[in-house]
Amino acid sequence: MTASSIFWNVMFYIGVALIVLVAVFPFYYAVLSSFETGTQLFIPNYLPQSFDLSNYTSVLTARSFGRSVLNSVFVASVTVIAALFLAVTASYALARVRFRGRGLLLMTILAVSMFPQIAVLSGLFELINWLGLYNTPWSLILSYTIFTLPFTVWVLTTFMRDLPVEIEEAAIVDGASPWIIISRVFLPLLWPALVTTGLLAFIGAWNEFLFALTFTVDESRRTVPVAIALLSGASVQEIPWGPIMAASVLVTVPLIVLVLIFQRKIVAGLTAGGVKG
Repeated sequence: MTASSIFWNVMFYIGVALIVLVAVFPFYYAVLSSFETGTQLFIPNYLPQSFDLSNYTSVLTARSFGRSVLNSVFVASVTVIAALFLAVTASYALARVRFRGRGLLLMTILAVSMFPQIAVLSGLFELINWLGLYNTPWSLILSYTIFTLPFTVWVLTTFMRDLPVEIEEAAIVDGASPWIIISRVFLPLLWPALVTTGLLAFIGAWNEFLFALTFTVDESRRTVPVAIALLSGASVQEIPWGPIMAASVLVTVPLIVLVLIFQRKIVAGLTAGGVKG
């Protein structure tokens, strides 16, 4: 290897190390802070100084935190199921059925995801209130599904376009209906894209804050992000940074585990359609 190639290899690994450091350090510091109490929270420490579980104890014994976790699991899971069901059927029509304006419709679906949440908050609030879903988990499921669908439809459409046409033609010759083709022919082949879109939709619904704060009022209806934001200290002026960090770690670790488990399928799903063979 030449001196130039060695130099650029070293620079590459230095850049990777810096990116990993910037990405991982906030979570690492949150873990450290979650084990600290009192004035230790306001002293910058980059190595563990104590191992106090009182923050985790206070969070886990809180009256509403466990219920909020269950609410988030329910809302995120139903959102993923609804989004994937609608996206699979829509992507089949956009990828396999030829009709006028198909490309324009796909671009319109993608353009919907460009609107910020705050821009549609008032209109979505009126819709949810009119449907009688206010202060129920279904208000969050509806809003999350609306904002999740554009991405899921786009990824699944791109993935489905790359599936061999001969498979579909063989199924049609055998008398299969469009639903049979989707559920029994295409669905087993869509697992990488389904895992990718499903996991990203789950993470988005799990972490969403604005709609969860606006569309729920009762403490028993709140999801995890709102419950963490509304954690109270010993007085009105006190911000309980220790319990907040502990709660953040508790709700982040499961997502990290899921990403590590499905990372190969996530990469395969996101790169679907990127290479034409």
